[in-house]
Amino acid sequence: MDLDAIAATRRHSHAFDAGNAGAERNTRRAMWLTLAMMVVEISGGWWFNSMAVLADGWHMSSHALALGLSAFAYACARRYAGDGRFAFGTWKIEILGGYTSAILLLGVAALMAVQSVARLLAPTPIHYEQAIAIAVVGLAVNLLCAWWLRDQHSHDAHGHGHGHDHHHGHDDAHHHDHHHGHAHGHHHGHDLNLRSAYLHVIADAATSVLAIIALLGGMLLGASWLDPVMGLVGATLVSIWAWGLLRASGRILLDAQMDAPVVAEIREAIEQGDVPARISDLHVWQVGRGKYACVVEVVTAADVDAAHFRRALSVHEEIVHVTVEVVRPH
Repeated sequence: MDLDAIAATRRHSHAFDAGNAGAERNTRRAMWLTLAMMVVEISGGWWFNSMAVLADGWHMSSHALALGLSAFAYACARRYAGDGRFAFGTWKIEILGGYTSAILLLGVAALMAVQSVARLLAPTPIHYEQAIAIAVVGLAVNLLCAWWLRDQHSHDAHGHGHGHDHHHGHDDAHHHDHHHGHAHGHHHGHDLNLRSAYLHVIADAATSVLAIIALLGGMLLGASWLDPVMGLVGATLVSIWAWGLLRASGRILLDAQMDAPVVAEIREAIEQGDVPARISDLHVWQVGRGKYACVVEVVTAADVDAAHFRRALSVHEEIVHVTVEVVRPH
């Protein structure tokens, strides 16, 4: 067999994540419903002088944009899944969508805070009954969208493990092994693009609840100041949620995964195996929901090659791309 034929047998797909068709479909549904409710809330809040409802409407407008961004990220990841320019697949397009949505959420929180402070300093009369009705409808819409977008922790790819061993070097000084495969089992992972969409509608639902409380307090107790104060409370909650999403998605985009549990599992599999060995270099990064790639350099005097350590790692189903180099002590 010539070199071209050998190389052809070793080629493989870099699409490590199968996408999330159900989440993409539900994100689009939530986007259109949110757009419709956004128009109702902004118009009603402005007409009835409710800062809480108006803030919720503007908040919802950003969520409609964010939901559209999430749907766009799903579509791009699916469209370019087979594009060879993406060395480890297109999954991070979805993560980038989640990261951008988190930034939008922080902007929304700032806008809510500014508007609420302005209303505290310059109160305006509120048409409570009409504003409450709009807020209740908005809450119902948000709860429906949240139901659509809940993370069902889908099970990722099943398949048969397969790998390739190849050795390079001089006098067997170094052995390299590259393994690509999908082992039997289930891989659980969170869809951060879906989570970003979910957080947007949950944040909107929270502001709807706060708006209803504020409006009821103002109508029944005459506490008109509750309306802008609840706007500030909502802005604080949104900021906290956005920051958490920003951190989670940013860690993946920057490959800051060396504290993931799988790293300790890799070290244990190699350094506590059936031959004396130590890891001298290790790189691990995430390539899909609950899926990781790793490059590891192992120092050992034992008469084993890279395939030995690949087999030791094969029990860890979340590791879908492995490169092993074996170094002999001099």
